[in-house]
Amino acid sequence: MNTVVRKIISIDESKCDGCGLCIPSCEEGALQIVDGKARLVKDVYCDGLGNCLGECPRGAIKMIEREAEPFDEKAVEERLKSLQKEETAEECGTCCGSSLERDLNIQGERMLSGVYLPEGEKGGSEPEAELSHWPVQLHLVNPQSRFLQEADLLIAADCVPFAYADFHRKFLAGRSLLIGCPKLDDVNAYHKKLVEIFKNNKLKSITLLHMEVGCCFGLSSLVETALQEAGTEIQLKEVIIGVDGTIKSRQ
Repeated sequence: MNTVVRKIISIDESKCDGCGLCIPSCEEGALQIVDGKARLVKDVYCDGLGNCLGECPRGAIKMIEREAEPFDEKAVEERLKSLQKEETAEECGTCCGSSLERDLNIQGERMLSGVYLPEGEKGGSEPEAELSHWPVQLHLVNPQSRFLQEADLLIAADCVPFAYADFHRKFLAGRSLLIGCPKLDDVNAYHKKLVEIFKNNKLKSITLLHMEVGCCFGLSSLVETALQEAGTEIQLKEVIIGVDGTIKSRQ
């Protein structure tokens, strides 16, 4: 295919931490997280307008002029259709049993160490799990799920429950949980689903829990931008957990 000298984005991988904040701003779907870094999928998807430039907190994206294939609107249209099909497949409740909605507190039973035990048979001194529903992964959750309605919502980065020992008692008790990783998952799909969740459920509060590492702050930006787009005012509390398992800050 013929190439032309034109404006196109360039990503400095040494600066990119894979937070994914640039992806929702690219309406052409030209960006994708690959191996923990933002990448330009194909030259033909980039229109050279640079909407993604201001979204990068590390300054890893810039506009340059170089030889590249011309921007192709038809290719972009096919790309967006393909992405939409992928999102639909991920959200499909019949695709696998992992997305089947379940209430884990039915008939006074609690989930203890992965096993259902009736009250009175607590299995010794083991602590009770505080998880009240399934699924919890943001990609699998239906925005209309019962456990989201008028809930105190906890949005946690994937690594938090492993780093913070008292996660269940301190943060999960009494809250509906959503988990995700802004570095490894599809942040554009996250953004759309969070907007829908914030719009369609009368949430009482949101607690955002993430690690102190740079890429994890992408989750914070996703939640804030989704709240703005949803046009809802919900009390938001942010807690940052250190890699040493301690609480570093509360906001």
